[in-house]
Amino acid sequence: MNCNTQNAKIKSITEKTLIVGIDVGSETHYARAFDWRNIEFSKKPFAFSNDEAGFASFKAWLEDIKEKFGKTIVLPGMEPTGHYWFNLGAFLQDNGMKPVHVNPHHVHKSKELDDNNPSKDDRKDPKTIAALVNEGRFNYPYIPTGVYAEIRSLYGLQVMTQEALIRVKNRIARWLSIYFPEYKDVYRSCNAISGVMVLKVCPLPADIVMLGADGVNKIWRDAKLRAAGMKRTRPLVETAKHSVGSTESPEAAKYEMELLLGDYDVYTKRLEELTEKIEVKLEEIPYVDKLLEIKGVGKKIVSGLIAEIGDISRFDNPKQVQKLAGYAIVACSSGKHKGESHISYRGRKRLRYVLYEAAISLIGQNAEFKEIHRYYLTRQNNPLKKMESVIAVACKALRVFCAILTKGVSYDGKFMLESIRYPENQVLGNRIAA
Repeated sequence: MNCNTQNAKIKSITEKTLIVGIDVGSETHYARAFDWRNIEFSKKPFAFSNDEAGFASFKAWLEDIKEKFGKTIVLPGMEPTGHYWFNLGAFLQDNGMKPVHVNPHHVHKSKELDDNNPSKDDRKDPKTIAALVNEGRFNYPYIPTGVYAEIRSLYGLQVMTQEALIRVKNRIARWLSIYFPEYKDVYRSCNAISGVMVLKVCPLPADIVMLGADGVNKIWRDAKLRAAGMKRTRPLVETAKHSVGSTESPEAAKYEMELLLGDYDVYTKRLEELTEKIEVKLEEIPYVDKLLEIKGVGKKIVSGLIAEIGDISRFDNPKQVQKLAGYAIVACSSGKHKGESHISYRGRKRLRYVLYEAAISLIGQNAEFKEIHRYYLTRQNNPLKKMESVIAVACKALRVFCAILTKGVSYDGKFMLESIRYPENQVLGNRIAA
């Protein structure tokens, strides 16, 4: 049953419902209570701290109002202000009160309705939030539990570690462009294994020249590194002799490279450990193995998908997941004017990126999705641009993923192509099979 429409949300609010608007803060929260007709029960905002004692006093305040006015259901609404609502949301959920979220943009735009004043304060915001909840303008937040919570947390750490690793690589590239700009003529990447080994021992060009070809080659032999020998050593030493890199502050430069390479090793090892832990947790998710059977879908894509979506059974249809990713199609039209359609971009940014990566991988490696992409680009009626086609493929892939995770079916590329209706009577499945 679809309970996420505005009508369904309004119908869920009855005469027995106590609507509570909460202005969430880092240390102190403020709440006001209303009934379904927006009549306020609280004489002034109730302030409570973001700790156990504060939550207990808030619960007692709610119980007192419920008993006094004959309410049986509490519907708490709040703005998703960063991470400050996490603990309060978990407390409400554990005590049988399902918290809901209102869009901060809606609060900002509607706070002048009562007094025609754009001011913002702790007394005004809870009332505005409660009014939006009463109108059904709210969303049900998803608080993952169990293995889904584990995967989401680990994936978040993985993303942060990957970003930190990229920053370190960029700083290494910056250092090389200052002190050894010719390094790129020998190595295409600043993190080449043999090159990093040399930089750890002698980062500056003058040090490499002093060590000589035999000394550099000895570093690689001691490490038993294959595919690195005198053929690579001589160009490196020769390039170092003619380097125009800065020679100022050599001691500080060496120490900086030592720190950068140390950070690089730390983040690389951490990334490997996190990837390993996520892969172990993925084994507990039903039908993940069937996703990995699709050519072009790897563990990185699957881990990001599960981390961002969570329990797939909470959705009624794939369109809801598409909207969560910000891939819902929107257009501005009025009268005879037909605006250009585009995606909403309102949703989970990481999920949108994961699906984009999945589409690129599938187009490159999967014959069926590659043919769908070609069809979108070359069809006679309304051919799509390249990026529009990639987004369309991402949405198609999402529908396939949802079907596999909810029904446990195996991927069948030919069936997927034959089930699509083409206005130009093109049966792509037959062409693939041929």
